[in-house]
Amino acid sequence: MKIDGTKIDPREYSERVKEYETLYLMYNQNGSTTLDEVTRAQVTEQLIQLMVYEAAVNKQCDKLGLKVSDDEVKELIYGMNCDPMIRQFNIQGTPIFNDPQSGQFDPGRVKGFEKEMAESGDKLDPSGKLREQWKAVKNYVTRSARVRKFNSLFSNAAYVSKFQMKRMMQDQQSTASIRFVKVPYTAVSDVDVKVTDDDIKAYMKKHAALYTNDEATRSIEYVTFEIVPSSADTARALVALEEIKGEFGTTKDNESFVNSKSDLSNSYTTGFYNKRTMQTRVADTLLTIPVGTVFGPFYENGSYNLVKVTDRKTYPDSVKMRHILVQTKAQTSDVRTDTMASMRLDSAITAIKAGTKFDSVVGAFSDDQNSKEKAGEYTFTLLNRPGLPKEMGDFIFEGKPGETKKVKISNDQYSGYEYIEILEHTGVGPSVQIALVAKNLVPSDSTIDALYGKATEFAAKNTTAEAFNTTAKKQNLDKRFAEGVKINSFNVNGLGPAREVVKWMYEHKVGDVSQVFQLGDERYVVAKLAAVSEKGLKDLNPIDRPMIEQKVKEEKKAELIAKKYAGRSLDEIAAQSLQQVQQSDSVVLGTAYVPNLGYEPKVVGYTFNNAFQPNTVSPAIVGQSGVFFITVLNRVSNPLPPDGGMMDQILAMQRQQQEKQMRSVIDQTIQQSLIKSTPVEYFPANF
Repeated sequence: MKIDGTKIDPREYSERVKEYETLYLMYNQNGSTTLDEVTRAQVTEQLIQLMVYEAAVNKQCDKLGLKVSDDEVKELIYGMNCDPMIRQFNIQGTPIFNDPQSGQFDPGRVKGFEKEMAESGDKLDPSGKLREQWKAVKNYVTRSARVRKFNSLFSNAAYVSKFQMKRMMQDQQSTASIRFVKVPYTAVSDVDVKVTDDDIKAYMKKHAALYTNDEATRSIEYVTFEIVPSSADTARALVALEEIKGEFGTTKDNESFVNSKSDLSNSYTTGFYNKRTMQTRVADTLLTIPVGTVFGPFYENGSYNLVKVTDRKTYPDSVKMRHILVQTKAQTSDVRTDTMASMRLDSAITAIKAGTKFDSVVGAFSDDQNSKEKAGEYTFTLLNRPGLPKEMGDFIFEGKPGETKKVKISNDQYSGYEYIEILEHTGVGPSVQIALVAKNLVPSDSTIDALYGKATEFAAKNTTAEAFNTTAKKQNLDKRFAEGVKINSFNVNGLGPAREVVKWMYEHKVGDVSQVFQLGDERYVVAKLAAVSEKGLKDLNPIDRPMIEQKVKEEKKAELIAKKYAGRSLDEIAAQSLQQVQQSDSVVLGTAYVPNLGYEPKVVGYTFNNAFQPNTVSPAIVGQSGVFFITVLNRVSNPLPPDGGMMDQILAMQRQQQEKQMRSVIDQTIQQSLIKSTPVEYFPANF
């Protein structure tokens, strides 16, 4: 693509995509290591918009002489006032630049991390993933520094005067009571209003802002052939499970059996489940059948399943406990020696036994910063147990309330010693350990081939718009629309990630029918290009026409209603239109929402128009859902408290909120405006 005449090198674009995906996984996916196709498409679209915005901002900054110095960049990465992304840089959810003792950000650890990475070679990061993440973060922080400085020129100018704040508060104190009649548009038959193409085009010109494209778009109609299992596929899965059911019941090595026979990678677990945590409709059965029994097959969550109960015990549903943690390691960093850690915890235990309050000892000795404010307390459910250090999980679920124990623990996050006290068990009851063999109900190759053949036949025999429409109706296919697809889109409404479909749209003309597209493993799609909208005022097309035609009808109906009931009283209007006279006693000047009416800003405006006298009937007010005739019963404007004291505090708080909203709107408006005004030329084949 070209941004403002500058060609973006495909290699640079690919690097930016890779970086942006890395950042998204780090800060938005809670530890996930991969992006699904829908998210990847969304992330790519966001990146393209960001690249356009960066180019536009850099051009403006060059004109202004606005720069970011090397010292500023260093401060953003290595300083105490660094970018939030630096502070949040983490490994498996744990910020690595925080001091283990205080839990506070330590800027010195940033350079220490880089030095350790440089000196360790591949030992610290054999996969290279950590280096890749750090590089992506530094590049993003450096690149976005100028954008943020540019934005701050405008957002920091947000200011709401005292006069404005008092006026807004006064509006909120201004109320009125009205009687009204709503004559809905449906009161006039569609037969009584005629709408021509000229009417629609005139409406579009009159409301040009609503029907003007900032960019060219395409719209399609399409039919889908869903790739779903057949009855033969179902029978095949059931037969496979029936053949192994006997062997499953007699095997002693449940783990090996499940791992070799099940289609699910996480079928075998050593965890226990009770009625609340067992997410299956057959939970009651599994909790009562004998150990060693195999139940099934039964269908659930996209697969046919066999479940074997391998053990049964009585466990609490949840455990409340408190602990003191003394670490030997935090992530990859050594904190203290094993001996020093054990001695430190022994000192804490001695203090507790001597009568020192547990929460005081936690504050003085524990390395678990997250629990210090809670006096070391946590509550874990049975479902949490597999994720706990084994020594901790075994003790708190198998011990008794009131018991204490010192244990040595080690997991991916930390290692060390822990003193635990069990405070409470709740929901004690039967729990079972199960082994699951699942056969996914998926379409076979023969089923997929048959569906592909059907889609191919449809595309081959219906190569014109007329044939496409006729055959889709004849075969009762679900024909759908996808509108307003831009050239740089990766998602298509209703289809999800469909970049190949987008490319096809921009290479063909209206009425063309596509080849068969396979979208993921879920469906085949055949599309017809229904409309082309170039940049500027839209042309009238079959997709937009019904919606615009309805708007024109409403305008014409509003004219007929206004003329018919002009000069009548509310009671006369209600009687003749077969509607009711209603009343709303809490119309507020500061909002467009009216009780019993809904969102009707014109009604609110007329209610508080001082030129409209109370106890008279208004002219017709054309609203969102009909035409309104109103009578104002009274208007009340409650005075504000005098300036000073509490009033000044209220004004200050309101101003702070309003200015925060203004800054957000300013940021969004500037970005949209600059992107809109920046010429971009896309080359679809290169995406």
